[in-house]
Amino acid sequence: MAAKPEDKSTDIPDRLFDSNQRKTYKRMRFFGKGGFAKCYEIIDVETDDVFAGKIVSKKLMIKHNQKEKTAQEITIHRSLNHPNIVKFHSYFEDAQNIYIVLELCKKRSMMELHKRRKSITEFECRYYIYQIIQGVKYLHDNRIIHRDLKLGNLFLNDLLHVKIGDFGLATRIEYEGERKKTLCGTPNYIAPEILTKKGHSFEVDIWSIGCVMYTLLVGQPPFETKTLKDTYSKIKKCEYRVPSYLRKPAADMVIAMLQPNPESRPAIGQLLNFEFLKGSKVPMFLPSSCLTMAPRIGSNDTIEDSMHRKPLMEMNGIRPDDTRLESTFLKANLHDAITASAQVCRHSEDYRSDIESLYQQLTNLINGK
Repeated sequence: MAAKPEDKSTDIPDRLFDSNQRKTYKRMRFFGKGGFAKCYEIIDVETDDVFAGKIVSKKLMIKHNQKEKTAQEITIHRSLNHPNIVKFHSYFEDAQNIYIVLELCKKRSMMELHKRRKSITEFECRYYIYQIIQGVKYLHDNRIIHRDLKLGNLFLNDLLHVKIGDFGLATRIEYEGERKKTLCGTPNYIAPEILTKKGHSFEVDIWSIGCVMYTLLVGQPPFETKTLKDTYSKIKKCEYRVPSYLRKPAADMVIAMLQPNPESRPAIGQLLNFEFLKGSKVPMFLPSSCLTMAPRIGSNDTIEDSMHRKPLMEMNGIRPDDTRLESTFLKANLHDAITASAQVCRHSEDYRSDIESLYQQLTNLINGK
């Protein structure tokens, strides 16, 4: 994706020096800004490792009394370690800025996916929602509420794995039954109990996941209107429409999360037991083409931890004595799963037709059809 045009009125140096770890980073592409921070691609000049650099202006931070909030964001984020949460690498500062070094998610956020695709298939939604739930469950198990779950804070890496980011509004529950009172969140995803200032807890994240799931399936947020006042009014009344084309398992899960009474919403772990996730196989991967078009949906994809995925040969039902492995080279190099699987594909009419179809689509695209 092309970098956004940068705000030229920046006092951020081209080279960023971390005196604690004796590392120097080169500032590269500008990704965007929000609040008091700007985000860039940064490169470790010694190792060539690439990161996302969140750079917070101290001048703006102090002016808007954000010093404690920034410190809390760093404290919370650096304590986290989960496959579905943006990895916190380090932070350092100079006289002008605080620099936070984070995992780079090259496919950007799910907001870009939404802008390109509008609505996505239930198959894809199942894949994304499952990972979001896993990340949020980890947070809740560690007594952390994110409080700003939205498409723009759900990032995608090269493998289209979901990474929850931006802990600027996150808070930790210090004791059982504590209710937070701060008015925070993003209008389209904010829970009614935050608006009514009755106190809130983990349930606000469940509401936000419901809004995310609805947006992915329908193509627009459930309470979106032209004005903030009308949006807040709809949220307080829990006034939204479930389209008739949504199948019952998906509709039931959305409705359960968007309950106006927070006590009526399922806890994060209970979401995994809904038919939408349990009744159908959750895909274990999506091709990157899903960023721009719906996938060709197979029937046997299930999501697995990457550490426990089956070798490609096993997934394709190949045995060491398989007669389809014609080549002596292949028989002697069965660890080369990709090559072996490709050999089998040559004998499969289904695979051949898929490849021919893909070839035709690419040809049409190149020819401007």
